[in-house]
Amino acid sequence: MTINHTIENSYLPRPARISEVIEENSRIKTFVLSFADQELNRSFSYRPGQFMMVSIPHCGEAPISFSSTPSRPGTIQLSVRRAGRLTDAMHQLGTGAMVGLRGPFGRPFPLDRIIGRDLLFVAGGIGLAPLRSVINYCLDQDNSYGRLTILYGSRTPDDIAFKRDLDLWRQHPRATCLLTVDQTRPGWDGPVGVVTGLLDAIEVTPANTVALVCGPPLMIRFVLARLSRIGLKEKNIITTLERQMKCGLGICGHCHMDGQLVCVDGPVYTMAQLLELDVMELHP
Repeated sequence: MTINHTIENSYLPRPARISEVIEENSRIKTFVLSFADQELNRSFSYRPGQFMMVSIPHCGEAPISFSSTPSRPGTIQLSVRRAGRLTDAMHQLGTGAMVGLRGPFGRPFPLDRIIGRDLLFVAGGIGLAPLRSVINYCLDQDNSYGRLTILYGSRTPDDIAFKRDLDLWRQHPRATCLLTVDQTRPGWDGPVGVVTGLLDAIEVTPANTVALVCGPPLMIRFVLARLSRIGLKEKNIITTLERQMKCGLGICGHCHMDGQLVCVDGPVYTMAQLLELDVMELHP
């Protein structure tokens, strides 16, 4: 009798080594990772919008979105905000440390459907992480996508994350990048206010624009409502939802949301899909 040792076990974390740690701000770090299994490292693939389950022994497991793009293979990047036991422990790790990874999980952004369209990205805080994956993917595809407009809101200037990316996007001929902060500090001469205020500073052609949104639930609520008033079709307003995901496989039910399991039915949804659900991102 021959035992097949190659059967995939979706519950089994794969060891991965940290090759670089990038401090984005005082609460967010980006971890550059490679699987210890070099064959897995070469064959691994994912799509922007998906996530990995990250684990550290005795500290638990948490879902973290890809902040890297699959168009730049070899390593993956996960940007982690300190928010609990697992993420606090991860922030203590340095180059050479190992973590466990399961995935990829979840429904990605519909990159094929938005080819040829102008893309409007609206992000708040760590919400820029999964959109960073899409932005860099689209910029790597020559002229497959239209113009990219990136609107990013942070609490204070010190909380702005991904500064290296923001500088690169500002210099890209196909991208426009605008920032705002809720509270100003000495030395900040940019806009002050919520990220929806930046929509007044740009021109949007609703018929040819797809919006991608990620941030806190309250921000998503106001941004989706504003984009709808501007005239974007509900199917062309795309966002991600954050829920308490545990298994990543639609089994445990922790991320149940009005008949949906966010880990497998999401985390990416169009506004048209959300309007059929009772979700806090649409209602006060």
